[in-house]
Amino acid sequence: MKSIPLSFLLLLCLTLGLAPFTPEPHVWEKLKMLTAGTLSNPVDIFDLAMHGLPFILLLLKLILLAREKGS
Repeated sequence: MKSIPLSFLLLLCLTLGLAPFTPEPHVWEKLKMLTAGTLSNPVDIFDLAMHGLPFILLLLKLILLAREKGS
């Protein structure tokens, strides 16, 4: 995780994480389906995982950077 640049993760979030941009990002659509309890199709679950992964990696990177800075 340390070898992945923060700028690369930001780029992933802005492109893969938010694609397609219209009418709404897939990750947002899938999160709404998850909260509504309608996320049951395997393709939709995979889609949430693929579009959500950049945000999870970015969060982990920021946590690691905060821990390093605190030490």
